[in-house]
Amino acid sequence: MTEADGGGSLDGRELRAWVAFLAAGHLIDHEIEQQLRRDGGLSHPEFEVLVKLRMAEGGRLRMSDLARQVMVSKSRLTYQVTQLERARLVRRTGCETDRRSVWAELTPEGAATLDRVRPGHRRVVRETLLDVLSPEEIDLLGDALSRVADRLRSR
Repeated sequence: MTEADGGGSLDGRELRAWVAFLAAGHLIDHEIEQQLRRDGGLSHPEFEVLVKLRMAEGGRLRMSDLARQVMVSKSRLTYQVTQLERARLVRRTGCETDRRSVWAELTPEGAATLDRVRPGHRRVVRETLLDVLSPEEIDLLGDALSRVADRLRSR
């Protein structure tokens, strides 16, 4: 990339924002990962799978739809769902209308695990991010990161 096409080096302000974003993201993710492991034996990606299934109608999603929602590759999702299935938190079933599709479904044990870890998860999110920011900064951060995510999803 060249300067003309936007590939030039970052200026001081841009570099500061980028480095702070990376550091905060890694540190927050580390805190969340520790809490989820301690309270429920879950990884952060496994937690995200359980949350998406809880939010889905009937507590289940096709694996391909679940992969899109948790924004991971199908192979990575298969690994995560296999781990969750071994722990009896998720079960896979065949789709009645499409023999090529497989459903991932939240089990009662999965729902109970999610209920157990969610209060701690909310606490960590508040302590590590939300409590540090003013209401205006929370709005600004939400707006800015939503624009970034929308741009990347449209690619």
